[in-house]
Amino acid sequence: MNLLNGDDFWQFACQLYSEDGMQARLLDYQNQQGKNVNLCLLLYYLDSLNLTINKAQLNKLEQCISELDQQVLTPLRATRAYLKANQTTISDYAAIRKDLLSAELKLEKQQQQLLITTINSFALTLCSTPSNTKLYL
Repeated sequence: MNLLNGDDFWQFACQLYSEDGMQARLLDYQNQQGKNVNLCLLLYYLDSLNLTINKAQLNKLEQCISELDQQVLTPLRATRAYLKANQTTISDYAAIRKDLLSAELKLEKQQQQLLITTINSFALTLCSTPSNTKLYL
């Protein structure tokens, strides 16, 4: 099987994320269930390609992104939430928010690349009815 391409995944993820209701659903997975949005997007991507992974592979995917999530992305999201809640007392809030969102987006893309690099080390299985997202959620 050909290796998965990070740019193709990024385009797929951006398209899926923009579909009606998908952003809210993914953020609910993140905020209510502690799931990783990029991992969800990757699993939807694999489903769309009729590729399936097993539980051990899913665990490796979770491990490959956990440090970036815990050390960088989660604190960045908490910072944005704090600033939003206190925006009336923060001068230049709009510019700061824009810069933080830009940094977060770059980090999300980096996290997606980690996922692609990791998944490209797996032997993926073709499956006519993959359920990778179900395995994770």
